[in-house]
Amino acid sequence: MQKPKQPSSSSKKEAIVFTIIASSLWGTSFPAIKIGLQYMDAYTFVFLRFLLATLIMLAAALFTKNFSFNFNKKRLLLFLGITNGVAYILQYVGMVHTFASNSSLLVNLTVVWVALLSPIILKEQIGRKKIAGVFLSITGIVLITTKLDFQSFYVGETVGNLLMVTAGIIWALFIIYNKQLVDESKNLTQSLTWLLLFTMLPLIPLAPFSATNFLALTWEAWIAIIYTAILCWVIPYYLWSKGLENISPVTSSVILLNETIVAIAISIIVLGDALTIVSGVGAVFILLAIMLVSY
Repeated sequence: MQKPKQPSSSSKKEAIVFTIIASSLWGTSFPAIKIGLQYMDAYTFVFLRFLLATLIMLAAALFTKNFSFNFNKKRLLLFLGITNGVAYILQYVGMVHTFASNSSLLVNLTVVWVALLSPIILKEQIGRKKIAGVFLSITGIVLITTKLDFQSFYVGETVGNLLMVTAGIIWALFIIYNKQLVDESKNLTQSLTWLLLFTMLPLIPLAPFSATNFLALTWEAWIAIIYTAILCWVIPYYLWSKGLENISPVTSSVILLNETIVAIAISIIVLGDALTIVSGVGAVFILLAIMLVSY
């Protein structure tokens, strides 16, 4: 195994900025998905979102001459694509069968799974700062999503909760093995294109649902599809991948929790949700965790 290169201070700062921007865009996906599910079923939504994202990336790769059938890391890209597709199916279906607070908490447990699995898979050294960051971030997530009202959590559907937990574990593997991809990929644009093409494999069985509802979709549904395809996948995934080149999976997963803060801010401004003291303290904990692992 090659000894990992040590990024410069400026490269690490740039990586952190890329990851924060990516997490901010991903944070807007939670309310966007919730709104989109009011106008279409979960299967139609996830299939058309990734079909559009794939077509956009394929067109960009062809236009910039960054697409070829001769590419490296075929098995890794196939694995990442299938895990990504399966995780998104679980998330969309799970969000239908459980409460928003449950889904946010359980999906964001990804940071714990990354911290547990990364030392095993990538032999990553988890120092005290990263451990403290993980604990701070989880505390923040619990405060934000439950507001210390754990009774509401237990009311959620068991099946939906299990789907969200499974999605979080799968995404932990996705984050960890993406580190190997970005470190060894010779052409990130081409890798992203093939990853999206492979993501469509587990989504293909959902095509009949989309075909049936395609002509009946409202303009609100199409806005949700277009928005989440471009601003909640193509752009943030590229930025996140560039950031992952110079920071560890654990650091990246902690910084990604910024998406929860963004989601809350949007819910307060757009949807009129109230900001409680407990949620505010949780947001501060997450910000402290991000600063702790970033410096």
